[in-house]
Amino acid sequence: MTARLRPDAVLIQAVIAGALSFAHLHDLAAAAGQDGWKAWAYPVSVDLLLVAAWRRMRTDAENRDAWLWFAIALVASLGANVATAGLLDLHDVPAWLRILVAGWPALAFLGGTLLAHSPAPAPAPSQDPEPVAVEEPEAVADLTVERATEPAPELPPAEPEPPAALDPPIPTTAPPAPPVPPALLDHARKIADAHRAQTGTAMDAATLRSRLGVTEALADSITLALA
Repeated sequence: MTARLRPDAVLIQAVIAGALSFAHLHDLAAAAGQDGWKAWAYPVSVDLLLVAAWRRMRTDAENRDAWLWFAIALVASLGANVATAGLLDLHDVPAWLRILVAGWPALAFLGGTLLAHSPAPAPAPSQDPEPVAVEEPEAVADLTVERATEPAPELPPAEPEPPAALDPPIPTTAPPAPPVPPALLDHARKIADAHRAQTGTAMDAATLRSRLGVTEALADSITLALA
């Protein structure tokens, strides 16, 4: 089925505005000395630059170059419309306007080249990225690695233990006998004599110690003194 064209007020208005702007640019170029086909090429150049800048702005709204060239093309179109509205004598065009019209082709070529070759913005990443096939790693055969036995590190020599405390030496000689007081010795002699007279035997140290009530060492000393 073929699409049927439907009249649109906006489209009709755009066609009318474009035709009027095209005619004004043609008249201005012809008045500035661009006769023949050159006068018709000027409005085409201005409108193409305007459309190219507008398309770049739609794809990349933050592109400053697109905004700049759109403004330049818009000023050129509006300037031609205003100049041909009776504010400028087309039979006596000033020199500065002739210079602008003559320099427009180079300016339009520069703008069109920059817009055509400016880098396009990177596309936004999709929310659901396509799955990436991951190659499975090849199976690796089990390897047994034998490590050479290393000799055990030598330990430092142990520190000698401090010698144990030796027991005190046992005295080999008997301690000296305690001295016997003379009075005690006389009293002991009397008791020993009485014991000899009664029993006929000498009194031993144990009996002497029990009779006198002295220590064993002192009793031994008295026994030695009485012998």
